[in-house]
Amino acid sequence: MRILGIESSCDETAVAIVDGDRQILSNQVLSQITEHEEYGGVVPEIAARSHLSHIDRLVKKAMTEAKIDFRDLNGIAATAGPGLIGGVLVGMMTAKGLSIATGLPFIAINHMEGHALTPRLTGTLDFPYLALLISGGHSQFVSITGISKYSILGTSIDDAVGEAFDKTAKLLDLDFPGGPALEKRAKSGDPTRFALPRPMLGRPNCDLSFSGLKTAVRNVVEKHKGHLDNEAISDLAASFQNAVADCLIDRCNKAVEDFRSIHPTGNTFVIGGGVAANEYIRKKLKNCVNDLGLRFVAPPINLCGDNGAMIAWAGIERLRLGLINKLDFPARPRWPLDAPHSGAHS
Repeated sequence: MRILGIESSCDETAVAIVDGDRQILSNQVLSQITEHEEYGGVVPEIAARSHLSHIDRLVKKAMTEAKIDFRDLNGIAATAGPGLIGGVLVGMMTAKGLSIATGLPFIAINHMEGHALTPRLTGTLDFPYLALLISGGHSQFVSITGISKYSILGTSIDDAVGEAFDKTAKLLDLDFPGGPALEKRAKSGDPTRFALPRPMLGRPNCDLSFSGLKTAVRNVVEKHKGHLDNEAISDLAASFQNAVADCLIDRCNKAVEDFRSIHPTGNTFVIGGGVAANEYIRKKLKNCVNDLGLRFVAPPINLCGDNGAMIAWAGIERLRLGLINKLDFPARPRWPLDAPHSGAHS
């Protein structure tokens, strides 16, 4: 089984071909960093136009690298949401067009489902398992018991953790994209210098919050009238990152407790999403999970961010169950992972 996957929900134009033996035959990812750098964030219209300019070329490049033609494929999968609606439409309509032209089934994928299932692409992983999905737009603990069997145990009540990283980096006048720039700067900083809050610690649920932490960083910057020296910027970046890790660890303890109460035999904790590439947070979470007696699984760094391979793999998982979609399936700027995957039929 081979699936072509298309991902265009934000600012990466990505096309990949994956087979049922977990082999990634091609994984094309085109970043738009230079297009958005001067704005300090992703501009939706610019992102959509860039997707439109490059998507056809990337499909051809993926097919050439995989050394196959469309007769060798079993389906076309694409992100149908959540995400920036203009970009989602470009990728999804490309996939639908290919489906019409080739007669191959179309498979609509929830972007977060792609992240949630990536560890099953990179290794053997049985259901059930607990996932922490952390990205620019989402922060949530999800109990995963099968394909389309997702239960959200907790989520951010305000900013997602990736969003908080990016906004904090902007406050510190760091490079774009902010998350990786802040992580790099934090490596030379003192994580104990600034006393920042740990929102939601000790709460009885599994929810997260990062808006107050971001505001605390802003208050420090304003207190110094925006004139922090290089050492202070590094220390503040490290203090912020350490506070985020502490929040995630506290919430992780509660999520594992809740997950085990539902699935006593579940023994695996996975992370996914762009922030899962942060080495400091990966290490902290791994130590926490291992202390709790669970196996920790994280995708390779290159599969944490948005990519077509995760969409292609999710397409394989769904196609194996006969879950395909009609061509009138709508693009969705918002699409909770635990919402019904309406429009799927076998």
